Amino acid sequence: MAKLSFLAGFGAGYVLGSKAGRERYEQIRQGWDRAKDDPRLQSLAGMAQARADDALSSLRAKMGTDAPR
Repeated sequence: MAKLSFLAGFGAGYVLGSKAGRERYEQIRQGWDRAKDDPRLQSLAGMAQARADDALSSLRAKMGTDAPR
């Protein structure tokens, strides 16, 4: 997850700070649009969300009702 955050931050920094001009910005933006609409990426995001939900449920179950608030 940290790697994904790093890559997203790097990509955003590159786009915002790029001196390659508008054409390169448009290429990057179109690539992002294609990637985020890709069914394979949507499937991976769904699986990641399900795993995160399972981990949170497991953690809550282990903490029980005696957990400090």
